[in-house]
Amino acid sequence: PGDWILGRGWHQDKWDRVPEPGVDGLPVHDALSKATPDNPVLLTHASGHSSLANAKAMELSKVTKATTDPEGGQIVRDAKGNAIGAFLETAQSLVRYQAGHDTPEEAQARLRKQVELAARECLVNGVTTFHDAGNSFAAVDLYKKMAEEGTLPVRLYVMLSAGEKALSERGLSYRMIGAVDNHLTVRAIKRLIDGALGAHGAWLLEPYADLPPDAENPTGLITEPLESLRATAEFAIINGFQVGVHAIGDRANREILNIYEEAFKAHPDKTDLRWRVEHAQHLALDDIPRFGRLGVLAAMQGIHCTSDAPWVYKRLGEKRAAEGAYVWRKLMDTGASISNGTDVPVEPIDPMSCFYATVTRKLKDGTTFFADQKMTREEALRSYTINGAYAGFEEALKGSLTVGKLADITVLDRDILTCPEDDIPGTGVLYTIVGGKVLYKKGG
Repeated sequence: PGDWILGRGWHQDKWDRVPEPGVDGLPVHDALSKATPDNPVLLTHASGHSSLANAKAMELSKVTKATTDPEGGQIVRDAKGNAIGAFLETAQSLVRYQAGHDTPEEAQARLRKQVELAARECLVNGVTTFHDAGNSFAAVDLYKKMAEEGTLPVRLYVMLSAGEKALSERGLSYRMIGAVDNHLTVRAIKRLIDGALGAHGAWLLEPYADLPPDAENPTGLITEPLESLRATAEFAIINGFQVGVHAIGDRANREILNIYEEAFKAHPDKTDLRWRVEHAQHLALDDIPRFGRLGVLAAMQGIHCTSDAPWVYKRLGEKRAAEGAYVWRKLMDTGASISNGTDVPVEPIDPMSCFYATVTRKLKDGTTFFADQKMTREEALRSYTINGAYAGFEEALKGSLTVGKLADITVLDRDILTCPEDDIPGTGVLYTIVGGKVLYKKGG
């Protein structure tokens, strides 16, 4: 009794039926609260962009009928105005797990254990460098300490997740490139302009196709003020930081490209910036060529395409899906550079499933999602290697098998460039080598 119950991974479009009672496909908390009267429960959406809470969690968090929506978020309510237990985007901050009576030492030990487990998962899956797209100053402190101790086996490229005030006060002191034998680089800033399509939080130019006309936020949510994002862009371009902004909806992508373009024009002396859009999932036709023209990198995830495809049509409709959903080929044809990844923990870390999705766009039912946009196997391999290194300004150190580079090598049990297509997902990692040292051996 009293212990928090935490979970993550639910997705309303993967349930076998629409919950009743419910609002916009999300359940009212009553059944959950009845099953867990003495325990606060907080269950995060697979995307990380919404959560479900029970009555106890809302009670402890002092969420009532009078609680107002925070900027960039929504408390989902029933017809009488009562919170049903669903919280979208920034509203999730209203219900937070309370750690209880852990000492600072216990909290630090728990965080260290998480880093160790995550690093092990990286090595088992053949990941030698991980782009940590948004973390705190405290996490960077721990990373640096572990790297200096020799207990951080993978290399990390970290984006600071902080607002403009914190960045102005502390950001420059945390900027580092290739620290501790190239195990830690902090030279980027992460912000979010919208939410996720699955949670109806991606910011769209036109209303969602599957929301009623009277929906509270028919085109999704803007999660951070544009002026705040402009301030971050100004700080970054003056102080030598890369910017990576989460943008999924077509409106979100347009606004971020506008902010980037304004910053570039205001500072024409700043070149080779490699600013990024994290996800770039749904684009308006007019914005697709802007990535290549502006030199903005599309940091995308092949696995999102096949995982999301069954409900993309519902959210966007056929026309919008065809024109701008996961348009890798259109982006590359107009000169954009795409780096690949899995967006773990939204999807499993396994690069082979993502590689397979990138070269096939094949769904579980055997159909394909706009096959004309898939990559060739060599393009997909580059998106996972040299393009990823380029996205972190590290192409001189990693990303290809070249004399003088860092000798970060993954050895697979088959040739994914030539094996039968449907054998790709079963590919195993035999060795993961970082800095010339074998840090993982299958069966070892």
